[in-house]
Amino acid sequence: MSKRYTWICGGRVVDPATQRDEVCDVLVEGDRIRQVGKVENGFSAKEVDRIEARGLLVTPGLIDMHVHFREPGNEEEETILSGSRAAVAGGITSVACFPNTEPSVDNEAAAEFVVLQGKRAGMANVFPVGTVTFNREGKRLSEMGGLARAGAVAFSEADRSLRSAEVMRRGLLYAKMFDLPVIAHCEDPDLRGAGVMGYGEVALRLGLPGVPDAAEDIVIARDIRLADITQGRLHISHMSTRGSLELLREAKSSGLDVTGEVNPPHFALTEESVTTYDPNFKLVPPLRTPADVEALIRGLEEGVIDVISSGHAPHAPEEKQLEFVYAPPGVVGLETLFPVSYTLLVEKHGFSLLKLLEKMTIQPARILRLSEERGSLEVGKLADISVFDISKERSIQSASFHSKSRNTCFEGWNVRGTTMHVLVSGRCVFRDGAIVGRE
Repeated sequence: MSKRYTWICGGRVVDPATQRDEVCDVLVEGDRIRQVGKVENGFSAKEVDRIEARGLLVTPGLIDMHVHFREPGNEEEETILSGSRAAVAGGITSVACFPNTEPSVDNEAAAEFVVLQGKRAGMANVFPVGTVTFNREGKRLSEMGGLARAGAVAFSEADRSLRSAEVMRRGLLYAKMFDLPVIAHCEDPDLRGAGVMGYGEVALRLGLPGVPDAAEDIVIARDIRLADITQGRLHISHMSTRGSLELLREAKSSGLDVTGEVNPPHFALTEESVTTYDPNFKLVPPLRTPADVEALIRGLEEGVIDVISSGHAPHAPEEKQLEFVYAPPGVVGLETLFPVSYTLLVEKHGFSLLKLLEKMTIQPARILRLSEERGSLEVGKLADISVFDISKERSIQSASFHSKSRNTCFEGWNVRGTTMHVLVSGRCVFRDGAIVGRE
């Protein structure tokens, strides 16, 4: 059988791992990147699949290390198949699925199920995140060894903070045995109480119970201290406050293996969005003040914050149509991750493409220990590649999402950064702006 090639021609190739930013070609042989540069046309039509990329942006496939697919348990909101389709539609070739399913991903068989369903879907690479404790109850450590053996790339209690510092300490030590991070949702549940938005003047004006910044900052400070005494790997998910940024900065300056992430709503929106009482602006952690937004953008620019992820949290329409206080928190984000981030950070705030893409490709790959095969366009790596059109503006319309859910906080936003083509391990799964099925 003759070899099969994919030739991506004449695009602007931007790869943070190699600091490459130039117009050139990318040649894929089978599932691997064979050449990046000037490719000579020595192929027959039967051997090569040519993708014209002139005027388009060619990047390593994006890696989203914080998504919630609801399978098993709540498949009406999202399945691994529908979530994977939404991922590639957003230019995302790898996702880390959080374990707050029913039942939780707290054992080897549960993690194997996620991996198997991801392979059956045949879209994005699907990596499970295992729980720290059984059933996320915060008491007895989960089967971390089995979870790692089944393919877990991290451990997390998802949308819960561990109340017990001792359990968190032991979790960090156990995860350290497998060189995997504990991804921490940092929010003191007692300080949060019944809060549904950021505490402050806006919450008082709206008559809504608020969540103080301290609820996040106190737990981050505790977990950083535990990472210090264990020398474990800690990743702080969805940061939202100025205080969290400074705590992360201090941890990094002390040489600790602590990383942090932010989701687009927290650097794109403020608590003023809640004045509409639209439940699509209800998040955990909540939207904060303009000063917090400014600090997070500065933290991204300075490299203190390592990763931008979606925090993709689908909910059924009937849930998000409840009153603000009673509606569940969270929004979908796979299909808006790149265009919102590109439009705000590159177009508005002047970030370089290298700096933006670093936080969506090689940095999450390194944190999840995927960088030997993914996260860059280096020759020999798996051919996970995304191609975007950043020249044309479009309006975000949730009705066109591939996700099963429509709960976005960016409805109607005008953005640039439309996904055109996506390759996963050399196989084209998204072409000319549309999903491509298995061969």
